[in-house]
Amino acid sequence: MSRKRVALGWALTGITGALVLAVGPVVTPVIGASAASATTTPDFGPNVTIFDPTTPVDVINSTLQSYSTEAEFSANRRAVFFMPGTYGSAAGANNPSTATGIVNSEVGYYTSIQGLGSSPNDVVINGALHVEPVQGNPYGNPTDGTLYSNSLTQFWRSMSNLSINPIQRPVGADATRVYPEGIEDPHTLRWAVSQAAPLRRVNVLGNLDLTGRYGAYAFGTYVANSKVSGQVVSGDGFVEKAQAHWYTRDSQIGSWDGRAVNIVYSGVTGAPVTDFSPGDKTNLATTPVSRDAPFLYVNGGQFRVFVPAAKQDTAGVNWSTSTANGRQLAIDTFYIAKPSDTAATINARLQSGKNLILTPGVYNLDAPLQVTRKDTVVMGLGYATLAPMTGRAALEIGNVDGVVVSGLTVDAGAVNSNVLVQVGKPGSSVGDPRNPTTLSDVFVRVGGPHAGKATTSVEVNNNYVILDHSWLWRADHGTGVGWAANVADHGLVVNGDGVTALGLFVEHYQKNQVVWNGDRGTTIFYQSEMPYDPPSQAAYMNGSKEGYASYLVSPGVTDHDAIGLAVYTFFQAGANVHVSSAIEAPTSRRVAFESMTSTVILGDGGIRHVINSTGAAVDAASPGSQVAGLTAMTRLTAFPTA
Repeated sequence: MSRKRVALGWALTGITGALVLAVGPVVTPVIGASAASATTTPDFGPNVTIFDPTTPVDVINSTLQSYSTEAEFSANRRAVFFMPGTYGSAAGANNPSTATGIVNSEVGYYTSIQGLGSSPNDVVINGALHVEPVQGNPYGNPTDGTLYSNSLTQFWRSMSNLSINPIQRPVGADATRVYPEGIEDPHTLRWAVSQAAPLRRVNVLGNLDLTGRYGAYAFGTYVANSKVSGQVVSGDGFVEKAQAHWYTRDSQIGSWDGRAVNIVYSGVTGAPVTDFSPGDKTNLATTPVSRDAPFLYVNGGQFRVFVPAAKQDTAGVNWSTSTANGRQLAIDTFYIAKPSDTAATINARLQSGKNLILTPGVYNLDAPLQVTRKDTVVMGLGYATLAPMTGRAALEIGNVDGVVVSGLTVDAGAVNSNVLVQVGKPGSSVGDPRNPTTLSDVFVRVGGPHAGKATTSVEVNNNYVILDHSWLWRADHGTGVGWAANVADHGLVVNGDGVTALGLFVEHYQKNQVVWNGDRGTTIFYQSEMPYDPPSQAAYMNGSKEGYASYLVSPGVTDHDAIGLAVYTFFQAGANVHVSSAIEAPTSRRVAFESMTSTVILGDGGIRHVINSTGAAVDAASPGSQVAGLTAMTRLTAFPTA
């Protein structure tokens, strides 16, 4: 770590090999002494922790376990980095009950864990950085008190750019839970999550369990550019195979086992073939266009940022940081912002030509962050959160190409914002398919942590934009939640042409969740829940039509493709609300949909048709589902049907 003097000074702990920066009573970044002497570390602030291979395993575990206890709507944010090297002992790999000296902690809310190598192979974890289901019974499912658990709110956490040799044991809070015999499966990492919990550039040297395996219900999220040498398990065991959905992009797996509503693969080596209706899987041989998220790494003792290039028709993993695969940016090309910075301060640095790193924390903004320069990189660490306070946007991207934004959460404020994230000005025709503006892991919330209102969460006006994993959420629980409280019309409005959404999650908005006005748009994987809380059918009418379609392609669109869509309802009991269709789109050969599912989770009411007037109804009054925990479900393989 840099020896630059700070106001409160340095303090050495009594633990061999660990250098600890003490700030008042709080111990913040932890790093091994060898890395401190070899690497110049920028000032990332108190919410970034960096481990070195010389840091004792018990320090790593106790630090991570202390971070894992954050509440769902905590204001704390954490980014944890591992310097290149090997951590923990591999001795107990075949029998986790005998393992000692392993790295083993749950990953909690608002924590991102990342390796600092140029390849995932440069950081090897013997142990498990894992997410567990919580004990409880979702949506009134069977209640024997032990076997049924869920991951339905295990949101906002991530892991990237490292290898894990899975050796997992109950740790911390896990020790109080009751698990069936065999839960400590050897060579298996549990990552039992729902939305906004991605894995990127992760190398699992064994199996990956996405539900907690034994009786857990989970929604699911996103994996990109990762490798699993063994089996991916998406539900199994004592209940039924009970995963809701998952999207895997440009990865390599040994095999996949599990039943769900909607599982989509694009460019995934080893994925099962398409089996949809009555199956649940859709497999595309390649991803038509993509750009991976940027990341920090250390090269030659210096921190750098790698910005992957956009690619077409990709499949399998690509972990290269060569100049042929992207840009290698020196850390001094970035302004490293702290939550205490004002919008004016940050914007001045952006306008001077700097890229931007937003260190972990909540940024209360009186004006939008404004990106006006081509190829600007804006990278959030540890779920850095933008919170507009005055009814303006949180982030505005101008009419420029090649902007890369990643790792941000946006929380709407109490004063209504017309748009929270705007990409291009209305009427823009800017866009370059070779250098698309890309938003990766950008998550928006309207309500939840506090009262919030926003008419539209994300508006895309530029052409050839990639939305690479988005969760846009009008909160259904938390603070400031109610039909007349967290008011929000749309999650996403697309006006630009050639826009691609990869892994699009949009939930609970009060009108159409998605409105697609641009031509030549593509969506691969869409998950949406309609609002839970319309008080009556009369309150949820689109003119004379019952409710609002979740995914709307506007009548003037002539070319659109969408693959792997799942739309759910959970209308509150007693309201008996219905929606005329889950999807609305022009009927045209060049407007094509594949692998659509509409579902009633619980509650009353349902959906009359899958798309337009095509597809069977799902209704709480007529239960029937292939997937555990759901009341009714139907599938439609393709539209147009002939």
